[in-house]
Amino acid sequence: MKAVVLAAGEGTRLRPLTEDKPKGMVEINGKPILTHCFEQLAELGADELVVVVGYLKQNVIEHYGDEFEGIPITYAHQREQNGLAHALLTVEEHIDDDFMLMLGDNIFEANLEDVVRRQQEDRADAAFLVEEVDWEEASRYGVCDTNQYGEVTDVVEKPEDPPSNLVMTGFYTFSPAIFHACHLVQPSNRGEYEISEAIDLLIQSGRTIDAIGIDGWRVDVGYPEDQEKAEELLQGKELEAIE
Repeated sequence: MKAVVLAAGEGTRLRPLTEDKPKGMVEINGKPILTHCFEQLAELGADELVVVVGYLKQNVIEHYGDEFEGIPITYAHQREQNGLAHALLTVEEHIDDDFMLMLGDNIFEANLEDVVRRQQEDRADAAFLVEEVDWEEASRYGVCDTNQYGEVTDVVEKPEDPPSNLVMTGFYTFSPAIFHACHLVQPSNRGEYEISEAIDLLIQSGRTIDAIGIDGWRVDVGYPEDQEKAEELLQGKELEAIE
């Protein structure tokens, strides 16, 4: 299964860490965030990495070249950062089957394999990892509702008044049907083409989208303090391994 990594963002909220590098190249525990992403995708069996680059893209391309630990890398260029659905369309020509999608600013220590396994069961057109957050934090993310079977019934991006505190975490699996939905997405109030709207269009068309509860943790590295939080969690994991 191919893996798409979205790494085109400028990371303005991470400044000064991103003044001379893209967000994915900010180091966490001695390694760029993207290296953490690539390592996990390799463990999940990715046979190709399709990386969407934009802001200071040469930093990423020069650092990783055309492969990572023997896995070929293909680069797609998002010239304007107009949202995740817009970014995803830049890789459409490279994808012809089910694929993984990881946001290149997230650090995970979680059950990503459960999401991949659900996609491989062929009962859903998409699946993604979700977690419960404090209600006041929910408006930072894509918020979703689910039914009694764990199927997603509604998704809304960064709502002022969240309908729930269950949020998407930045790791998904999709069938190629997501590309048709992305083509239909209209700009949001933020002026971006949101992945949440594309997922909602899949739901409205009768597709099955499964939510998998997170078992573990993740850090969305959006602010400098998130870098510190991720490093503390990773160092704690290393200490547990030694003990």
